[in-house]
Amino acid sequence: MAQRISGWVRGLMRRIRSDHGMTTSEYAVGTIAACAFAAVLYKVVTSQTVMSALQSLLKDALDAKF
Repeated sequence: MAQRISGWVRGLMRRIRSDHGMTTSEYAVGTIAACAFAAVLYKVVTSQTVMSALQSLLKDALDAKF
């Protein structure tokens, strides 16, 4: 009985780990989501508020006295 259960669990784990269920559409959706995130991040980083904060941070770092 224990061998049957252990065999069933091994088979289940093998099916869960398998990538046979992945389709091209899932990869495409993931790629589109990554591109959308990159576009939003680019817009945030290039906004005037963030640019001025980064420039201020760099200026303070370069003007630091040791």
